[in-house]
Amino acid sequence: MPRPAAYLHIDGFDTYGKLDFDKKEIRKAMRRAGTVVRGEARKLVGKKAGSSEGEYPGLRKGRLRRSIIYRVSRPGFMVKIEPQKTADMKDFYPAFLWYGVRRGAKRGKSHKKQAATGAWRIAPRENYMVDALNRRADDVRTILRQAFAEALR
Repeated sequence: MPRPAAYLHIDGFDTYGKLDFDKKEIRKAMRRAGTVVRGEARKLVGKKAGSSEGEYPGLRKGRLRRSIIYRVSRPGFMVKIEPQKTADMKDFYPAFLWYGVRRGAKRGKSHKKQAATGAWRIAPRENYMVDALNRRADDVRTILRQAFAEALR
C-alpha cells in the first residue's frame, strides 16, 4: 500500500504568471495556510499519551509536536509543512513512526525493504500530515483564493 503525499491545487489562477501577483500578499497567505495546517497536525499528534498501529502518534514528551514546522518558499508560491529533526532528537523519530521498525531487522548495503518476518517493534502509524491538510483543505483554499484575488489588484 503506497503512502500518499499531500498536494492541494487552487483552480482559476492558471492563466496568470507569477509576476502578475503581489508577492507580499501571497507570502502572507501562505504563512496563514501553513499555520492552519501545522496547528491541525499538532492536534492530531497529541490526542493521547500512547498509540498503536494505525493510530496517530501519541504525545509523550512533545518532541514530535514541536518539530512540526512550516516554511514558505523563497518565491512565496509554496508552503511546506513537515516535522523536522531537532537538536533534542537522537534520530529522526518521525521516520520510525512512518515506516515502522521490525524486531531484529537490519538493512544491508542495498537498503532494501526490511524482511516481512518478525513482529513489529514499532508499527507504522497513521499519516497525520496528510490528514491535517485534508481536514483543513477548505480553509486553506479560502485563505489562498482571497489572497490571490487581493494580490491581483
